[in-house]
Formats: sequence, structure tokens, C-alpha cells
Amino acid sequence: MADSIMEKRSLKVGFMPLTDSAPLVVAKEYGFFERYGLDVTLEQQNSWATMRDKVCAGLLDGAQMLAPMPIASSLGLDGQRIPMITPFVLSRNGNAITLSQKWYKHLDEHRLGEGQPISATAIASIVNKKIANGEKLRFATVFPYSCHYYQLLDWLSAGGIDLSHIELLIIPPGNMIAALKSGEIDGFCVGGPWNAFAVRAQLGFTAATSSDIWMDFPEKVLAVLASWQMQNPNTCKALVQALNDACHWLESIPNRFEAAQLLSGSQYLNMDLNIIAPSLLGSCLTYKDLPPRQINTYNQFADSESASLNCPSIDDGRWLLEVMQKSGHLDNPSHALLQLPHIYRQDLFRQYFTANQDVAPR
Repeated sequence: MADSIMEKRSLKVGFMPLTDSAPLVVAKEYGFFERYGLDVTLEQQNSWATMRDKVCAGLLDGAQMLAPMPIASSLGLDGQRIPMITPFVLSRNGNAITLSQKWYKHLDEHRLGEGQPISATAIASIVNKKIANGEKLRFATVFPYSCHYYQLLDWLSAGGIDLSHIELLIIPPGNMIAALKSGEIDGFCVGGPWNAFAVRAQLGFTAATSSDIWMDFPEKVLAVLASWQMQNPNTCKALVQALNDACHWLESIPNRFEAAQLLSGSQYLNMDLNIIAPSLLGSCLTYKDLPPRQINTYNQFADSESASLNCPSIDDGRWLLEVMQKSGHLDNPSHALLQLPHIYRQDLFRQYFTANQDVAPR
């Protein structure tokens, strides 16, 4: 299955300790990388900024990244302009907005349907009370150029919350629980397993998931430098094909449970299986007299009936540019629109998975 002319076989690939790192972990542990002639070392990172910097410096060959990150890097929105691409979508959905548990009794109860998402209008009374006291609400997301950031803003805006009274902090995923527990923040938007952790620890409750806000939108992508792909076209192809096999392997529910067990290991998430499993298995967690709420968004990794789930779509990129402009991250999207086909490389994806290639999911 490996290409006969591989430019580079030993790779370092970055990942974050999140449940949607499952495709990379599965590809490593179950030999999908090896099957395509690759020797991949997975390197855990603690922040998205560090991940980006290491890819840009060539310390990582590629990485699991937030869907907007290759765009932000290529346009120079987060510092120096460094062209970056994504040829593959690793996952969709997976985020959730978690609010401090102390808020629950103050919510406008008639707005809460059992098992339904909670509108930001339900926290209006809390917002108004804080404003009257000269305070701001403090929410955290993991990175400015992230779906978490934009989904949180959309949720608040849709509920009629004045964003000028919201303070947004950037906190690495692993530090969210401590910040919520200490009262440093009133809530956060982050991927699994941290929403499940907050519920299990009785520190918070899920108000809305990313599925409630942006249904089935890309969340994590494989990102590499544009120059790296040009120098290593066959290696990039093999990397994507191995991850594609891993994503399709994760379509099976029993396989997802195996993946949760892998992720619970000390070299990956190092966390209790009961916290990791929900977002992989799509189960629900309830707490005391809270209405049943799915505390995650059931990560999607592949769909055998539609290859488009893993294809980096120009339309998705265009949507991100619109929300980036709306949030003040992008002044004029016209130049960025011209760059999109060079960032979201659906052409490479289609090249890798043409009908005559033996890349059927296993």
C-alpha cells in the first residue's frame, strides 16, 4: 500500500489531548501509519499556539489543528504569514458550551425543554445583574481562531447578549476545569472530554453543543506547511490515506469503545474512561435534577456513504471567513477568498481518493 517513492518516512505529528485526537491515536496504535510505510511519532502539545509554532518552525511535520488555524496562519492573522494547508478533515462536531453549576438555579426555567439546548437568553438575568454591578461575564475558549470562539460568540449573540459585556479569555483545554472551579471564568466552550469532566465533577452543566450551533461543521483538520506538502507529496498522500483508514475504522461503535480505552492511557489523555467515552459513544450524562443533556456532540470522523465528510470544502472555508469578519478578525475577505483554494485543498483530497486507488476504508 505504501508509495514506492516516499520522500520521508519518519514523521513527527502533533496532537492535543482531546477525544477527537482519536484518528491519530488509532492510526498509530493499530498500524495504519505503518501500513502506508510511515513511522510516525505522535507528540502531545499543551496549547494550540505551541502546536502552530512548532509546525511553522519545522519541528513537527504536521498536526491536528483547529479548522480555522490554517486560514489564520496563511493570511498572517495570528502573526507572521506562513502558508499552511489542510488536505483532510479529521473530525466534525465535538464542542460544547459549559456554564458554571452555580448558574443553573437562576436560569429562566420556562426556556428549558428537557434534553434541549439552552438559549443564551436564559442567562439574561445573570448578565443584567453583573452589568448593574459593573462586572463582565468571563468565558474561555481555547484559541482566538477557533470554531469554539466563533460558536460561543454566535450562541451569545443569538440570545441577545451584548458582547461588549463579555470578556473572552484564551485558556488551554486542560486548564479549563481549574479556571471554572476557581471562579476565574463563568463558562467555557471546548471540545471533549472537558465538558464531560465538568459535569462529572459537578462543576458545570452543558448549555449547548456545537451541533446545536453549527451542525456538522469541521472541527479538527490535518495541517501541514504548504512547502512541506510540495517537498513531500507522496508522504503527505500516505499520511492522509492512513488517517482516512483510521477515521473509517472509527465509524464502528465497538471500535470507538476500543479507541476510548486507548485514549485513556497515560501517553494520551490519561483520564478515566467514563469521561472520555461519552463524546465517542454519543451517550448522555445527567446530574442531580438537571434535565437530560447530551454533554458532547458525538464526534464524527467519517461516513462511508459520503466521502465529503473528510474533504476540506471551499464552502466551509468561505463560511469561516464570514464569521471571522463578523468577529473582527478579518477586515476584508475578498483577498482571503482568492487564497482559500490554496489552503483548503479539496483538490489534493480528490487526487488521493480517486476511484482507481486502493484506499477503501477498513
